[in-house]
Amino acid sequence: MHGIVDSMWLKKGDATSAEYECLCREIEAHLRLPIAFEGIYNWIVFLNSHTNPRIPVLNRYYGAFQGGKLKLRGIDLRRHDTPGIVRRCQSDMLALFAHAENSEAFMALIPEALAIVKSYANMIRDGAVPLDELAIEKRLSKNINEYRNMVPQAIAAQHLNREGKEVHAGQVLIYIMTCNRSRIIQNRALPIELVGENYPVDSEWYIGLLLASAANMLLPFGHTTTTMKEYVESTAHNLAETNQLAE
Repeated sequence: MHGIVDSMWLKKGDATSAEYECLCREIEAHLRLPIAFEGIYNWIVFLNSHTNPRIPVLNRYYGAFQGGKLKLRGIDLRRHDTPGIVRRCQSDMLALFAHAENSEAFMALIPEALAIVKSYANMIRDGAVPLDELAIEKRLSKNINEYRNMVPQAIAAQHLNREGKEVHAGQVLIYIMTCNRSRIIQNRALPIELVGENYPVDSEWYIGLLLASAANMLLPFGHTTTTMKEYVESTAHNLAETNQLAE
């Protein structure tokens, strides 16, 4: 089915663990290459390339072994700079999918997964997410004056510098993406220690990140960031109409 530098995935109907173990011994005997059998998956998703959706990327996949144990590679949940709210959404989606005993059951759960994404988008839009779950953690790869492109972590460092705080290459910064009151993009990444009460968080930016993260997981099934945004916005619009009628 798929192969990378140190792993390969095989598919054979009704194959047993004993058969795969036997295959491993045969490969070792012929190639003198140590190989171990890791387990049988109930289902596995190989994620698409963004440049060519027909081609799976080597090191990005997620799946569930028999018994429900998950294996994750290359998704946002495993990135240290992913905000907590996005991690939580992906965790809930994966916890749902872990119950699927085969690929057909996985597919049947996708509508429920989309509903999870919608609920998280609504939480962000309603301002119901704690600041610490919106925090983004990035390491400065260089000193402030060495940045040519003002990436968010460099912008956050500038804010700290103006407050008289020392910042340097290698330092880890934690910041929030805020609304652009002054319409100057460089002001948007604000260190979390400088965020006061009722400071305008850029909820649409976080929703965009959430949808892109979910679409990353569901792209092989035709769910792009655009289609997910249309889904979330249409349901939000319908809810607003319902509330207006009720009033």
